[in-house]
Parts: sequence; structure tokens; C-alpha cells
Amino acid sequence: MGVMAGTAVPDLDEVTEIEAAPPTSWQTVVWNDPVNLMSYVVHVFRTYFGFDADTAHRLMLSVHHDGHAVVARGPRELMELHAQAMHEFGLWATVRKDVE
Repeated sequence: MGVMAGTAVPDLDEVTEIEAAPPTSWQTVVWNDPVNLMSYVVHVFRTYFGFDADTAHRLMLSVHHDGHAVVARGPRELMELHAQAMHEFGLWATVRKDVE
């Protein structure tokens, strides 16, 4: 291909990279409730998310002591599916933007 007369070709050193904005990440947050046993919350975390026993226990303790725990991060649609699944297990869960 040739360069048409009158068109300037930028010097490669002058070309700046354009970076796409990072995709917005979301969180699924499980909240403490007065109903579910700690052992049941661990069971749900292991069954649904596939966490190992230590991770599930640590997240459950965060829910119990801190009032909530972030159990997943990712695209909004997936986090909404996780929150709905937690509701089906009887847990309180919400979706929020990741604060990173």
C-alpha cells in the first residue's frame, strides 16, 4: 500500500497507546443473620463455591464476627447468580461494586 499525497503518517514514537478501561468488578457479599448455624454456612460455602474447609471456615467466621464476608468477585451477572443461590440456601446476600 502506498501513502496518498497530502496524508501524514505519524511517527511510531508519537503514537500513544490507548488502554481500555478495566472492567468493573462486582462482589457477592454474605451477611450475618440470626437464623443459620455456623456449620450450615460452612457447608453452603463448601458445597456451592467449592471452597476447601479452611477457606469456608475463615469466611464463615468473617460473616459471624465482622457481619459480612465477600465470597466472590467478578462480572455483575455472575455475582447476581451467586447472590440468588445464597438466597435459595437461606443465606442473606447482596451484590455490590468491588472497592478494590
